[in-house]
Amino acid sequence: LRETFARDVVLLKLVGINPVIVHGGGKHINEMLKRLGISVEFVGGIRKTTEEVMHIVEMVLSGDINKDIVALINKHSGEKIYAVGLSGRDGRLLVAKKIDSSYFSEKLGIEPPEGDIGLVGEVQRVNTELIDTLLEKNYIPVIAPIGVGENGEAYNINADIAASEVAKALKAEKLIYLTDTEGVKDKGGNLIKKLKDDRIEELIKDGTIAGGMIPKVRSAISALKGGVKKVHIIDGRLPHSILLEIFTDEGVGTEITLRGG
Repeated sequence: LRETFARDVVLLKLVGINPVIVHGGGKHINEMLKRLGISVEFVGGIRKTTEEVMHIVEMVLSGDINKDIVALINKHSGEKIYAVGLSGRDGRLLVAKKIDSSYFSEKLGIEPPEGDIGLVGEVQRVNTELIDTLLEKNYIPVIAPIGVGENGEAYNINADIAASEVAKALKAEKLIYLTDTEGVKDKGGNLIKKLKDDRIEELIKDGTIAGGMIPKVRSAISALKGGVKKVHIIDGRLPHSILLEIFTDEGVGTEITLRGG
């Protein structure tokens, strides 16, 4: 699957589509924290991030995972197309600020947690000039969702939300989330192929959409309202899922659009 993903990304670039990759790494981070005996806690799908946890998050995302994805794409890219790994701290790519309690009620629609959630940030600004320059030179940007504060401090940013902010800033045609599920499902476990933004709120309220899917669908709505035309949530375990979603009428996952769009 990893090899297929890398080849498909290169193919997109070859046919004139400019892919920008924003990756997460929650499972790898959890494994490393467990190995080190550090507890893991989530609120609304977002990880509580102490300074100790932040150090591990940045080490895993910007180090291991980012460079692994870059190497994999470059293995299949041939000449003149190369992947370049970036942290959101590089070139002040993802300028962020620490989230406060209002973030949970206004952005996630859930009760704010008690106490401090730590070094968790929300994107304030995306350095699109850096991304555009790389795209123009035929590079494929691979971005780790680490934000940088005004004083250079690192912030942990949910990868789904970071991807949404990057897509909005670039005025992307599509935002595609690769997940380990088929897409958004109804209460019977059946895939919902087409979904409008107003329906999402109903599905969250009745518990159909829960856990880590909430930041995905909320960031999907944010991306659509920010000018992205379509958002897709697809199963990354399916070979060539990106190509199938983009180049076939039926698609393979959940397509989210605005009501009336």
